[in-house]
Amino acid sequence: MPGPDTTAFTPPPTHIAIIMDGNGRWATARGLPRTAGHKKGVDAVRHAIEGARELGVRFLTLYSFSTENWSRPEDEVSTLMQLLRFYLRGEIAKLHKNGIRLRVIGDRSRLSSDIQALIENSEALTANNADMTLVLALSYGGRQELVDAARKLAQAVERGEMTPGDITPDTFARELTTGGDIPDPDLMIRTSGEKRISNFLLWQLAYAELVFLDTLWPDFTRRDLEAAIQEFHRRERRFGATVGSR
Repeated sequence: MPGPDTTAFTPPPTHIAIIMDGNGRWATARGLPRTAGHKKGVDAVRHAIEGARELGVRFLTLYSFSTENWSRPEDEVSTLMQLLRFYLRGEIAKLHKNGIRLRVIGDRSRLSSDIQALIENSEALTANNADMTLVLALSYGGRQELVDAARKLAQAVERGEMTPGDITPDTFARELTTGGDIPDPDLMIRTSGEKRISNFLLWQLAYAELVFLDTLWPDFTRRDLEAAIQEFHRRERRFGATVGSR
């Protein structure tokens, strides 16, 4: 994919979602433990957030830890949780200063109580910020999110609060963890060269443009973000309509 023309950079999509992949391979290629790749990946997170905010992105969602990641070796999971603690303790003040609101989606019940408290405090501190919303998908799985939404609607029908006929795409979407104030992503980026979405925002990515970069996540920079946005603007989004009809 050609690099960006920064002299004529076009406005970014409203919502960008990123699957941050390749930390382990980055470390292995350097003869380092996988945990070193995760630590280096934190720098790329900073680049992504700073770049997105400076470019005018309104929503940035980062796939930080999936439900499947719980099955990784205990020491790797422990390192990831420690990095999460470090981030929530050390970076939230900067996010707040820069007008960034934090939202976390996923199954918080599997996170330790201190991390849950850090998340709640961070969300409360940044709740009124309006420059950009950073969404961290933690202990998140798209299939489980769909199951949970279906269960909530079934319970509402059982209570007599609605009928099956009241269930529409809009009512279903409102029961998702992103329902209400987070729009569907316009662009999904995955690093490391893998070309799949790995149980990430299965409903919300229905009409997103997908861009796959060969860059490993620890090497991700603002230039990679700009290149993906330029690729997004080269595409025609038809949402099921015919060519040239939109």
